[in-house]
Amino acid sequence: MLLESSSPANRARLLSVAAPHASSWLSVVPSPGLGLHLESNEFQMAIRWRLGLDTSGRSMCPFCPDTALDPLGHHAVTCRHGGDVVTRHNRLRDEVFDLCRRAHLSVSVERGHGLTRDLAHTRPADILIAGWDRGKPAALDLTITSPLCSVILGESCYQAGAAALAAETRKLHSNGPKCQELGWSCIPLAVETYGNWGKQAHDTFSRLASFLAIHQSSPKAVVVAEIYGRLNVVLVRSIARAILARELPPS
Repeated sequence: MLLESSSPANRARLLSVAAPHASSWLSVVPSPGLGLHLESNEFQMAIRWRLGLDTSGRSMCPFCPDTALDPLGHHAVTCRHGGDVVTRHNRLRDEVFDLCRRAHLSVSVERGHGLTRDLAHTRPADILIAGWDRGKPAALDLTITSPLCSVILGESCYQAGAAALAAETRKLHSNGPKCQELGWSCIPLAVETYGNWGKQAHDTFSRLASFLAIHQSSPKAVVVAEIYGRLNVVLVRSIARAILARELPPS
């Protein structure tokens, strides 16, 4: 009933937040020492944004003076100015890298630049894992996408995960040939802004959890929850900060 009466953007939001593991950050025990916490204003904004409450303050984006902030926070979350998008990507990348390192995998970051003949200016691997796929290295390529983007909204308002699937497809198309030339497997890790990860990410995290479970002597299900919880805390915190950075200062 709620879906049927909602706008396309709100339907896309509801489908995304209801996806498996998208709400995992809410179950994480706050730990400033581990970086697994949100400040009170960040948590309040994250909840408002997740519930679809107005986060715009009816103001203009301070980084894009001709662009009004929308109630669902789509512009604030995807704005290319102010550095939030790059910071969000890099912090998630570093979190995945740390999980791989804790699993005792041989990993490195930002690999591939200058190694291909025709595509020397690109880096197909945010994270490179040695010997991941039947002895072949795997290039993990992280991408964050919004289900509210106009190019995918027509699908994401009816199909949960449509934005993540489209992002996976784009990454495979752009980086697959580069990885093939280098003898690497290409694995896109796509996540929607509301915390819904794509299928290839789910498969990768399941295997990563198996390694971590052995080294931590923990049940795999516990480790899986830890992986999604840690990653989505980082994701949601960065989104809350991006929205807060575009609020009007108190008068």
